Formats: sequence, C-alpha cells, structure tokens
Amino acid sequence: MIKLFSATNCVSSRKMKQWLIANKLEFREIVILENSLQKKDILRILSLTEKGAEEIISKRSLIYKKLSLKIDFESLTTNELIDLITQNYKLLRRPLLMDEHRLQVGYNEDEIRKFLPRSVRQIELGRAIENVRLWDEEEKHHFAI
Repeated sequence: MIKLFSATNCVSSRKMKQWLIANKLEFREIVILENSLQKKDILRILSLTEKGAEEIISKRSLIYKKLSLKIDFESLTTNELIDLITQNYKLLRRPLLMDEHRLQVGYNEDEIRKFLPRSVRQIELGRAIENVRLWDEEEKHHFAI
C-alpha cells in the first residue's frame, strides 16, 4: 500500500496527491499536521532512505533552525531521532511517498513514475521508443531533401 505523508498547505503535497489520483493508484494519505506520526512509519521511512536522516529532515524549517542550536543532529541515535520527529513533525520534508520498497521525498514528476506498475512503465517506454524512431526517420527524410 502506498502511503502519502502530506501537508494541507503544501503545493507539492497537492500535486503528488493529484498525480496519484490521475494515475489511479490506491494510496492512504496521512496529513502530517493533523495526525500524530507513528514511530513505525518514521522508522520505515528512515530504512528506505539512501542518505539517512539528512534526506528527510527539512533544514530550512524554523523548527530545525531552533533545535539545531540545542541539539547535535549528527550525534542522535535512531531512537532519539524518531522521538524528536514524532514530537516535532515539522522537521520532516513534505510530501513523502512510500510503499514497501520505495521512498519519494518531495514531488518530482520523473522520479514519482517509479510508483507506477511495471506494465504501465513498459507501455510508456514502448511509446517513447516509437516516438524516437519516428523522429529519427523524420530527421533522415528532412536532411535527404
């Protein structure tokens, strides 16, 4: 099941939700500001990151700037970090999209396609290959004239 961690006032969250709906993907939306984050979700998000906490923490957020004066984020244990995020949900970058195997941080129209079923991606790839083939033929014809 795809989970969308969003914020109601976030344009990127709205875009991601619209993309999921347009592509007919089932998902569960968790509005971060309205729902308390579950530790198991934060742990799962962290486990799917490539760079760890720095990938999901918003260093531009006011709460990060305030807390970074008091806390050395680099020295936190995983449990301490999870507790800190559950108490200060605005630390998280938004939107976050995840399933059992993948994590998407922020809305990126190219990267989000990885959540489409493989069969859909293969059809799209076939169309793209055909378009390139047709473009090549047009170019050859154009230069032959």
